[in-house]
Amino acid sequence: MRRLSRIAALLVPAAALCCALTGCILCASPVFVGGTGYELYFGDSSSARIRMSDDPVLDKLLLPSVRGESARYAGDRYEELKERFCAELVFCETADGTVNYYLRSPRLGACVRLKEGDVNLHIAVRGEVTAAGTPLIFGGF
Repeated sequence: MRRLSRIAALLVPAAALCCALTGCILCASPVFVGGTGYELYFGDSSSARIRMSDDPVLDKLLLPSVRGESARYAGDRYEELKERFCAELVFCETADGTVNYYLRSPRLGACVRLKEGDVNLHIAVRGEVTAAGTPLIFGGF
């Protein structure tokens, strides 16, 4: 019986550690699976520091100050991304040949407040390229 309690005493903390590590890895998963040109944002505005990432899972895990991210896709992926994130369109605008969709998704994190409403998913489509970012796409497209 003592041996069983010793084993349990070792297994319980090991199981807790495994659960914690799994949670950290899941939280570090990239939002935009299958995207290219992955960028991570370290700030809450367009002046945020931006880092290109070849391994967004590892970077998000090791860099806890990541506040947003974006990726690029070939083709017009607006409808696909809107559906994937169960997002609701808040407003849309067109500028210089780029259609910008600002949406709110219950599957993504905190929103930013814009004049038209709260947004946490920004999808921009120009020609045959789509960029998606949360909460917004910072930098250029």
